[in-house]
Amino acid sequence: MTSKTTHDITGLDDLVPSATPARDAVHFRRILAARQHISTAEAELREAVKAAREAGDSWTVIAAALDTTRQAAQQRFGRD
Repeated sequence: MTSKTTHDITGLDDLVPSATPARDAVHFRRILAARQHISTAEAELREAVKAAREAGDSWTVIAAALDTTRQAAQQRFGRD
């Protein structure tokens, strides 16, 4: 018998197949795909901001592109 080393955050381990009707997982897969797109987009955004800063763009210009304030942009991306 093997022990679990990670906690199942999906709740899927608690499902009892004999008591849970089978359904198409299309919506589940769509949610997973959307989460992956968010992660990919966030990484791209961070890289774009980093490149803009390295090129000399001000936080004011970056904030305008992000439709936010200079302070909010710097707080969110300034640590990277």
